[in-house]
Amino acid sequence: MRITVSGPPGSGTTTLARWLSARTGFQLISAGEVFRGLARERNMDLATFGALAESDPVFDRLIDERQREIAEGTDDIVVEGRLSGRMVSNADLRIWLQAPLPVRVRRILEREAGADIAAAELETAEREACEVRRYRQYYGIEIGDLSVYDLVLNSERFEVEILGAIVMTAYASIQH
Repeated sequence: MRITVSGPPGSGTTTLARWLSARTGFQLISAGEVFRGLARERNMDLATFGALAESDPVFDRLIDERQREIAEGTDDIVVEGRLSGRMVSNADLRIWLQAPLPVRVRRILEREAGADIAAAELETAEREACEVRRYRQYYGIEIGDLSVYDLVLNSERFEVEILGAIVMTAYASIQH
């Protein structure tokens, strides 16, 4: 079983993916984990590798391809990342989390103490617009087209336990 969890920054993808991994016992792989692994392989710190990745699209593609290879070659895995639902061709259950921008920015600020809310909202909106352009350019993906997902859930309205229960119900239904 391969479960993907995707969504914009601050929507709760990592939280839900960890919850699902803990409940199912499935391995968890995240795009962030792949990113950190690639930085280690190049003996670079995250900031340096991040700057390199921003300047060269080869690294975005490398991260996406590495995550896809791991996910498609592993049984019983939860795959978390913005594009995982589109990249893992043999996924059994694809989930998209969403929440309004102000909610997501608040969550991001809780993780990254000290940031200004207006600046964080502008930065997040700009980051998402950049991703829309890159995904279209690199892969021909319209990230706003959610038709590939089995479940589209609002993480503003529901806590992780409720989201997890919904996903586990869907998971149980496709197990039979």
